[in-house]
Amino acid sequence: MKPGWLAWECIVFAMFVCSTSCAPLWRRRRDAAAGGSAKRAYIFAGTGVSTLAMILSVARGTLGVRSFLGFPSEQVYRGSAMWETLFGMVLAFPIVCWIFVPVYYRLSTNSVYEYLEMRFGSIWVRRIAAATFLLRQVLNLAVTVYTPTVALHAVLALPHWASAAALTVVSIVFNLLGGLAAAIRADVIQTLTMILVSGAFIVQATVKAGGPATVFNGNLEGGRLKFFQFTWDPTVRVDTLSAIIGQLFMSISIYGCQQTFVQRYCSMSSESRVKKTLLANVPAVSVLFSLSWIVGMALYAVYKYCDPLATSKISAPDEILPFYVQDQFGFLPGMLGLFLGSLFNGALSFLVSNVNSLSTVTWEDFVSAAPSFKGISDKQQLTIIKIIGVIYSIVIMCLSLCVGMAGGVVEGSLLVTSATSGALLGVFVLAALCPAANGTGAVWGMIASHIITTWMAVGRLLYVKKNIAMLPTSVEGCTNTTLNYLSRPVGINQTLAKLAPLLQSMNISLTEIRPPESFIMSNLHKMYSISYMWYAVIGTVTCVTIGVIISLLTWKETDRYDEKLLHPLVAKLSRKLPGRIRTLPIEKSNIEVKEDKESSEKTDQTVVDAKPTVFATTSSRLFEAYEVRRSPSPARTRL
Repeated sequence: MKPGWLAWECIVFAMFVCSTSCAPLWRRRRDAAAGGSAKRAYIFAGTGVSTLAMILSVARGTLGVRSFLGFPSEQVYRGSAMWETLFGMVLAFPIVCWIFVPVYYRLSTNSVYEYLEMRFGSIWVRRIAAATFLLRQVLNLAVTVYTPTVALHAVLALPHWASAAALTVVSIVFNLLGGLAAAIRADVIQTLTMILVSGAFIVQATVKAGGPATVFNGNLEGGRLKFFQFTWDPTVRVDTLSAIIGQLFMSISIYGCQQTFVQRYCSMSSESRVKKTLLANVPAVSVLFSLSWIVGMALYAVYKYCDPLATSKISAPDEILPFYVQDQFGFLPGMLGLFLGSLFNGALSFLVSNVNSLSTVTWEDFVSAAPSFKGISDKQQLTIIKIIGVIYSIVIMCLSLCVGMAGGVVEGSLLVTSATSGALLGVFVLAALCPAANGTGAVWGMIASHIITTWMAVGRLLYVKKNIAMLPTSVEGCTNTTLNYLSRPVGINQTLAKLAPLLQSMNISLTEIRPPESFIMSNLHKMYSISYMWYAVIGTVTCVTIGVIISLLTWKETDRYDEKLLHPLVAKLSRKLPGRIRTLPIEKSNIEVKEDKESSEKTDQTVVDAKPTVFATTSSRLFEAYEVRRSPSPARTRL
């Protein structure tokens, strides 16, 4: 880089971050007016967000900032196996549309976990599920904050803690001034910027490598493009089966059971609009997801014969994209600053929108239960929610400094997501699709799921080799000046050379007398070796199985619930099946439904009328045990 250009890159970086952070806040007063109250505008974005903006926001929230930095690195050093997780992602959208959205969209709750208390009549089910979400998001956001610090450290040698602190300060300011609508607009700006920057990377790297055919053939010959690899071995890090099935369970848990996304759905005007938005995300996510992998293909073609990691130009695989920008875009002043700003802003928008959800869930499901907070105004509630968001931002910053020990951006994110998805998805399956499930079964199902997946994750971190095998790279195309990484000859210690045969024989003898591994430890090591891609599947099956068995053993008459809290098709089937009646009589149901006008001509879908009587405490054991702690606010309009 030419002298003096670094200052220019820093100016471009600062200008981009400031402009993209301030632009989404421009309409914050109008957002508050559209939401009916400051609190609802902060949580639900009012009505000022377009369908296209929501599509881009959901797509961006699906991929996160890891796609921009982690996936190109994954393609260069480990190949395309993880690319096949796209199949599981796109399959999850229609499943969420037809199973989960019809169930809880109509309830008009601030927290999706409030639905679990309504279904099971148990505050513990709600709080365990909410705590699972909070844990998962805090750990995932730590990965998000860590991601741009990698790039800033690689390019500017800025300490990780300094980058994380700067990101946290900006996110706190944004969180205090904006709400969900501002976060969605920030997602849109970041998504469009990511597309433009990634396109520039692909074009420049493809030209540098010699054309699209050279890029494709180079990756094919280098073993970077291997699809449909069915190994049938659960200990393989990722193959086609684990990519599809494992990611499917993780994605359903994310799209269908996570406050971050449900909060977006509930901000929309009708159920049919939510479904159209989710289905439109199939091509959007496919394009955005694949874009990062194509960038990785182009990077591999450029550095196929001179790997910057092998030559110690970079210290970690995740640094290859920042190195490429610095190495190949020196002719274009400002490009490095734009790249760093895009990465920083991507982490910022993702952090802000998720901290919004974290603080909302913490308030609705935990803090608001305290006697001292009952009866306070909407304005006071909003102030507390923002204070909670500030605390979360600081905690996430501290945790982000430990992410490097998890094996990288992609590795850390998937491990956290998979380990916590099983219990969350399992309890929602019990609630919506299992008429026999009760609160006791749901609680013990989640506990069992957490014990199994946590045990496996901890065992993997402690007993399984942490170094992930990488595909071979080459340095044969490097010039002599880049081969300084090669170690120089070292003088041989003659004393150790004479003792070497004796030490070798002692090592052999110690190996021979080492006691054989016990049957239990051998099987435990096999269990610990199971890929984290299967944790979500194992956790979900465990939660549902244990939950149903315990529910059947502990069912009581007081566990009866309103059948409108089940999926409509499951409710219809349960009425026709023989056995114990587990729902309340129709005449005692206090949930009224009305027709969704947008879809009335095409479907029979209904939504619950968001009236105060929905949460009345008369004629229903469910609502007598369920205390609504939401402040009065205008009902959302269903267009």
